[in-house]
Order: sequence, then C-alpha cells, then structure tokens
Amino acid sequence: MDSWKKNTALFLTSQTLSLFGTMLVQFAIMWHIVLETQSGALMTIYILVAVLPTFFTSLMGGVWADRYSKKHLINLADGSIALISLAIAISLSAGIDSIVLLMITACVRALGQGVQQPAVTSLIPFIVPEDKLMKINGLNGSLQSGIYLLSPLVSASLMSLAPLQVLFLIDVLTDSIAICILYFLVKVPLTERKTDNKEKTSHFTDLIDGLKYLKHQKYLLLLVILSGLYTIFMSPLLVLFPLQITRNFGADLWRLSAAEIGQAAGMIMGGLLIGVWCFRNKVYAIGVSSVVIGILTISLGFWTNFTPYLVCIVIFGISWPYYSAPSVTLIQERVAPDYLGRVLSVFTMLFSLAMPFGMLFFGPLADIVNINQLFVGTGVVMVFLGAMYFISKTLREAGMKSNSENE
Repeated sequence: MDSWKKNTALFLTSQTLSLFGTMLVQFAIMWHIVLETQSGALMTIYILVAVLPTFFTSLMGGVWADRYSKKHLINLADGSIALISLAIAISLSAGIDSIVLLMITACVRALGQGVQQPAVTSLIPFIVPEDKLMKINGLNGSLQSGIYLLSPLVSASLMSLAPLQVLFLIDVLTDSIAICILYFLVKVPLTERKTDNKEKTSHFTDLIDGLKYLKHQKYLLLLVILSGLYTIFMSPLLVLFPLQITRNFGADLWRLSAAEIGQAAGMIMGGLLIGVWCFRNKVYAIGVSSVVIGILTISLGFWTNFTPYLVCIVIFGISWPYYSAPSVTLIQERVAPDYLGRVLSVFTMLFSLAMPFGMLFFGPLADIVNINQLFVGTGVVMVFLGAMYFISKTLREAGMKSNSENE
C-alpha cells in the first residue's frame, strides 16, 4: 500500500512540475494576444496552432503507449518540449521576437502533448489500485487546478518584471526536474505489450485494432460523440471568456487574472470534493455537470457586473471535475489494458480537433455578433447535450456496471 502511494505521489509531483512550466508560457502568450489585439480571429489562429497539432500525434501516441514504456514516452515528450523552450529562450535573448515565433512554439509543444497525454493517463491505472482511481483522478485534477491558480499569478508578475525568455527558461527547469523524478524515483510495472505481439503487428494495425475496439463498445462510441459535440459548443466558454471580459468589463490584466484564478480555485474544490463524494453512477455525474455548465454559460451572457460573472466562473470550476474525472475513470475501469492508450488517445485527439473546429466558427463569429449572445446560444445547446446522458440507456448502464464491478 505504501509503495503505490509513494509511486503515485512522485508521479503526480513530476507531472505537476511539468504542467507548471507549460502553463507559465501558455498564459504569457495568450494574454499578450488578448491584450494587444482583442481579436477573436487571432485568438482562433492561436488555438489552432496550440491545440490542433495534438490531433496529428495523439493517435500514434496512443499506439506507442500500448506498445512501449509509458514512462519513457512521457520523459521523451517532456525532454523534447524542454529543448524547444531552450531554443526559443535563446532566440528571444538574441532579439528575435515575433508573434509568429510564439505561434510556432505553441505548435511544436502541442505535438509533444499528443504523445505525452495518452501515456500519462493510461499509466495511472498501472500504479493506482482500481478502487482508488476516482480519488486519484480527482486529486490529480485538483493539483492541475492548483497550477492553473498559481501560474497566472506568477506569469503576470514575470511579464511585468522580466522578459519573456525567463518564462521559457523556467519551463526548461521544471521539465528537467520532472524528467529526473520520473526516471530515477518512480517505479512502475512493465507496461509494454508482449514481444511476440509487437513483432507480428505493425503500428498501423495496432491503430486500426484500437479503433475497431472503440467502435464495438457502444457506450464508448456514444461517449466519443457526445464529448466531441459538447467540446465544440463549450469552446467559447473555455477560450473566449477572456475576450468577453475585455469587451464587457475592460482590458484589465487583474480581471483576466481574477477569472483564471477563480476558475482554478473552483476546480481545486471540485477535485477534492469528488474524491469524497460522487454519484454512484458516473454517467449521472457527467450529465449533471454538463447541464450545470451549460446553464452557467447562458448566465455569463447576461451579467453586466463583474462580481456575479466571477462567481459563475468559480462555480464552473467546481462543476468541471464532475465532468472530467468520472469520464476518465469510466474509461480506465472498463477498457482492456492493451487498448487503454489507444482509447485515451482518441479522446485526446477528439479534444484537440473539436476545440479548434469550434473556434473556426465561433472565433470569427465573435467579431461579427455580440459575444454575449454567442455564450447564450452555445449554453442552450450544452444543456441539451447534457440531458442526453440521462436519456441514453446504454450510457446509464455503462455507469452502473462500472460501479457494480468495483463493489
């Protein structure tokens, strides 16, 4: 028992450090674009280059996570991102500074995330007992939210006190420490597939087998469809709320920081809360959270005062872990271990594709129509999609079966 707790603590520590450096750079780039341009179209371009490349590497990342050492894949991705950050820091120090350069950086980092994310999520069930998965996923969500809470404060401070290359150098440092912790201290069981299996199948065959597995699991297919549609319509809430704040309340850095911090604080509370209590049927948790977030999105289109707007952002943060943690836990519990990396990579790919796809439409639309009306419209659709989790018998039974298997 002590062994798995130590491994889990070390693993989460390494990934939290890695995320901290990543978020410092991400906030700096995003806020620079928002404050300097206030352009929905340019925000769309940034989201495309920062998220869409993950789509191209996530599927093969899932195949590699099922075939090779997840531990080594994570370190390889972190190491590659650290090298890119070091190169950009050197370029910025040499006076080479442009938005195009930052866009290219975001693109390359996204490619690495497509390999890292499936490996990280699929490794957790190998070091955590099954009956502790929900609690650890909730704790991991709280740690990530803690980074979302801390990183905007540090990023905003550094943006006003130091040049941008300092943030990239911090990213290099945190990635390096994360690699050392995972490589030297974390002990994980053998996660590669059998040697004879690797010799007889190609990477492409593994990819096709993973997609076939997902297709034949009806609850997974429904989960993919609903998650994809929900992500598309949630994209304004996730991406355009800084733009909504600047247009409705003013282009003040403290307001953007307050919203990011409020959202992260809510996610910390929600992540801790879900480790203590959740619906017995995980699909009910996903459905309730989806509906609540949809209602909150609608309400954000009506507030003319920043205080109630900020309260809604905090409640959204509390609600989000009840959407994300049960979704991941349901997959971790029910998907066969040999297919887990590939199934999780499909969801990584889905998010990386659905978000830019939504922004391709909603980003430019935010420069044409009132952004408040955009939030109201997408929120209504989100409520409808959330209701589908209760309507679908297949999903309800999948959630109940997951619980019964753990009792």
